Amino acid sequence: MTQIQPSTETNQPLLYPHNNSNPTMDVQDSPRKSYWRCSKQDFFPEPSFKDLSSYRTALSQICPRLKDRLLSRSTETHELVTLRRESENPMKKCLTWWDLMWMSFGSVVGSGIFVITGQEARDNAGPAIVLSYALSGFSALLSVFCYTEFAVEIPVAGGSFSYLRVELGDFIAYLAAGNILLEAVIGAAGLGRSWSSYFASMINTKNPDFMRIKIDSFAEGFNLLDPLAVVVLLVANSIAMSGTKRTSFLNWIASIATAFIIVFIIVVGLIHFKSSNLVPYFPKGAEGVFVSAAVVYWAYTGFDMVATMAEETKNPSRDIPIGLVGSMSIITVVYCLMALALTGMVKYTEIDPNAAFSVAFAQIGMKWATYLVSICALKGMTTSLMVGSLGQGRYTTQIARSHMIPPWFARVHPKTGTPIYATLLTTILSAIVAFFTSLDVLSSVFSISTLLIFMLLAVALLVRRYYVKDVISKNDSVTFFVCLFTIAGSSIGVTALWNSGVRGWIGYVVASVIWCSGTLGISLLPKNRVPKVWGVPLVPWLPSLSIAMNVFLLGSLDYKAFLRFIICSAVMILYYLIVGVHATYDVAHQDPKETEVEVGR
Repeated sequence: MTQIQPSTETNQPLLYPHNNSNPTMDVQDSPRKSYWRCSKQDFFPEPSFKDLSSYRTALSQICPRLKDRLLSRSTETHELVTLRRESENPMKKCLTWWDLMWMSFGSVVGSGIFVITGQEARDNAGPAIVLSYALSGFSALLSVFCYTEFAVEIPVAGGSFSYLRVELGDFIAYLAAGNILLEAVIGAAGLGRSWSSYFASMINTKNPDFMRIKIDSFAEGFNLLDPLAVVVLLVANSIAMSGTKRTSFLNWIASIATAFIIVFIIVVGLIHFKSSNLVPYFPKGAEGVFVSAAVVYWAYTGFDMVATMAEETKNPSRDIPIGLVGSMSIITVVYCLMALALTGMVKYTEIDPNAAFSVAFAQIGMKWATYLVSICALKGMTTSLMVGSLGQGRYTTQIARSHMIPPWFARVHPKTGTPIYATLLTTILSAIVAFFTSLDVLSSVFSISTLLIFMLLAVALLVRRYYVKDVISKNDSVTFFVCLFTIAGSSIGVTALWNSGVRGWIGYVVASVIWCSGTLGISLLPKNRVPKVWGVPLVPWLPSLSIAMNVFLLGSLDYKAFLRFIICSAVMILYYLIVGVHATYDVAHQDPKETEVEVGR
């Protein structure tokens, strides 16, 4: 990839060789273009898409271009400085650690605890859903550490997409980008469906689906149309598009109210706690706990959306660690207490899978509290939608800046300082999915995308610390990759043993020894890069453990979830071969002289 030096005028909107017929013309002398313009040149400015003949030529070169992209790695300067010019206007630095703390709370709390706790407690884990949340929370905290180090070192809107592009290369980043968009769309759709369920339960506790339209001719899981979910998504995303600071303030107010109601839920739940409701504690054994842990991981997602706000954070090196690590530690404890309160109030077999907490209060005779709990759930899910919309838009913006999707979606509005086009893209897609798809179908697909990205991020952190090109020796390079594959292989081995029903201790001990050997081997290598400000402690042990836990949780999901995931990934790869590889190849190999002129200006 062509290496580009940073511009000295990062706040000045810049033009590009593909958008400007006169690359030597001064930016200030050129007329300001309308933000709302829309043409073929805005969507496909690359030479490969100039005309049909150019596209045919590009397709004939797909093999060498794909090889180039597979071996390509971006740079921090390219992600932080060069790609930002695609947005034409800068995002506004307006957030502090206080904003990030409450954004993390608002995004995470409500995106799962009010959505799938009842579903998993009833169908899989039973009262042991508390352990499922504890297990997922620990795994999520390991991922939070990895995210935090990257966000401090590379404070850019792309989040995990940019981190993976720098460390693991262009193609892996693209697969992550596709899963990021899939995660964003499915997560928002699931929240929209849950919002409508809780709202309906406030009116009719016996039938949370009564506001949905049933179409008998559609397949099961896709036959309950939900127009209210679409309306909720449109409203929440419109607020996010209006401005980052405004959205942060509204989230802060709503999150404080939510925090008070959560304390009420925990206290009342513990007061009405019956130990008999916890028997049997493991209705489906340890398997049920791990299956639920993989699904309730959804409850912890949202912090990755907060990491994308690094580009708009005033002091990333201080604010991001406080905002992410601090908030997620508290949230893990809160989730476990809420799950304990729910299963203590109501027998797990009697929990409503769609609106668990509100119906539970009605079952213990506190019908008035049903409305309070439902309002809390609605507030939590609304703030999750707003903050999630901020993160989704910024993920999409960075993906568009790289030209993996049309750069038209990378534009930042000059007045609001928000990526309106990128936000609209995820809004429309999530609204379509929410209109048709039920919650149980959404949650399983979402968990696979999330766990895969978190696992890749842990791998990327090890690569960042130990594998620095042109610095690491050949012998150390071979040792590093052998150890890395040993860690991955042993993690897959443990998962395979567990899923095959083997419970003897010998196989697990052998796999654990192999895992420890691989991690120890990496720890004996010299670290070729150390974090400048904030870093993950106990490297390589914590990232290695994160890899193992994410692989194990992935293996706990059913085959239907993987089938849906494979189909979605196949569609992503097809798009990459038809469009993405040619667009990114053209950007990476544009005329160096024209690039120098643009950067100089």
